[in-house]
Amino acid sequence: MLPEIIISSLLGLAVGGVIGFLIRVSVVEKGFQTARNKAENIIDEANTQAEKIKKEKLLEAKQEIYNLNQENDKIIKEKKAMVVEMEHKINQREEVLERRSANLDKRELNLDRKEEVLDEKKSLLEDKNSRLDSIIQEQNTKLLEIANFSEEQAKDVIMKRVEADMAQEIDRYIREQEENAKLEAQKVAKEIITQAIHKYAQDVTVETTVSVVTLPNDEMKGRIIGREGRNIRTIEALTGVDLIIDDTPEAVVLSGFDPVRREIAKRSVETLILDGRIHPARIEEIVEKTRVEVDQFIRDIGSKAVFDAGVGRMHPDLMKLLGRLHFRTSYGQNALQHSLETAFLAGKMAVELGENETIAKRAGLLHDIGKAVDHEIEGSHVEIGINLATKYHEHIAVIDAIGSHHGDKEATTIIGVLVAAADALSAARPGARSESLENYINRLTQLEEISRSIQGVDQAYAIQAGREVRVIVKPNEVDDAKTSVVAREIKQQIETKLSYPGTIKVTVIRETRAQDVAK
Repeated sequence: MLPEIIISSLLGLAVGGVIGFLIRVSVVEKGFQTARNKAENIIDEANTQAEKIKKEKLLEAKQEIYNLNQENDKIIKEKKAMVVEMEHKINQREEVLERRSANLDKRELNLDRKEEVLDEKKSLLEDKNSRLDSIIQEQNTKLLEIANFSEEQAKDVIMKRVEADMAQEIDRYIREQEENAKLEAQKVAKEIITQAIHKYAQDVTVETTVSVVTLPNDEMKGRIIGREGRNIRTIEALTGVDLIIDDTPEAVVLSGFDPVRREIAKRSVETLILDGRIHPARIEEIVEKTRVEVDQFIRDIGSKAVFDAGVGRMHPDLMKLLGRLHFRTSYGQNALQHSLETAFLAGKMAVELGENETIAKRAGLLHDIGKAVDHEIEGSHVEIGINLATKYHEHIAVIDAIGSHHGDKEATTIIGVLVAAADALSAARPGARSESLENYINRLTQLEEISRSIQGVDQAYAIQAGREVRVIVKPNEVDDAKTSVVAREIKQQIETKLSYPGTIKVTVIRETRAQDVAK
């Protein structure tokens, strides 16, 4: 019995082991199958992800290509626009050149006509001269026969008659030619200058050699003077300006011919008054600080002038020199404002003539740059200005305008001529410049004396603040034809002997009066 039980147990164990093995094999197989399925899923997901990334990269590449195409199209359009603009400018320049060529052709035609007229008049004059010679010969014979004149006496009588006749004819011819020249030459000039002036308006300027500082009370005068005058001596020594403290209530006058020093002194005194601490050490500190502030102010105002004029970039040293012109005056006219006026007028005239507006403005702005340092360096402001412009590599037209704006040499560029004209316009406009009463009276007196010194002049009166002189001639000595000769002689004498701003108009009046008394 026991062996059967053992055998049954062994058989059960064997069967159980076989069944367990089979179960385990089945479980392992399922695991393998699951792993294979997972591997396949991972591979599928990887392929899907790779395909997705591939599509995204393709889309990004296409987008980048599209953006590059758009950018290239934009650049091409800009280039085309630039080409079109350049073509437009070239066409405009060609039109200007064509107009100039047409104007030159017209002028040449007019000159040819004038030459023809002159040739005709010359032939007429030659005919008249030949006739006069024959007439003179006849008169010589008759005079010798009738009056028993000597040959020399007869020649004198005839020559006087001929001179009188020819003087009238020559004077008439000169007046006709002058009128024709003025009508033709001034048409374009008047239009261009008028347009430039109408587009610019500026205030009347007045500058003096003194500045006034207002005090809070008269007690402050004593504090400015200091003990035994040490404070006022320190201020005058450091600034180079005289302080005038007189009976003027609540005011101190600063006197000096250097406007930069006067500005430093004025600001320093104002700062000391506000600070309240007035002693030599504090004065030295304030003056030094103010000197730095004024230097920065000069640079700022020079930079602003360059910006306002619209002339592009400029060397910082030149901008500082422009700023110093703010403190320089000529006949009461601020030099920096005068330079800005000249730049504006020259630019407007350059536009009308088809020239470079920026270079014309730059030349007008820098034409008086030498005045900023002409009291420190030997030489005229023209020579100094040329040296400065050359040193900082300015355009050749700018250098030419600086050298020729006062007529020291002939201008070689159109811009040089325009700057000279703009400089004269800025100086000659009403209210631009002033002069001392003594110089003004002396100039008017000289103007009348020069006019009265001409033969045949009875009275002369300077009017319109010296911008016009009216001359009354003796009617028995000067006829109508000779009035223009008298006016020309007075004009030449004024140009030779007087120095004056702007222009002076000469008006000659001849009047014949007949009087009688009824009794």
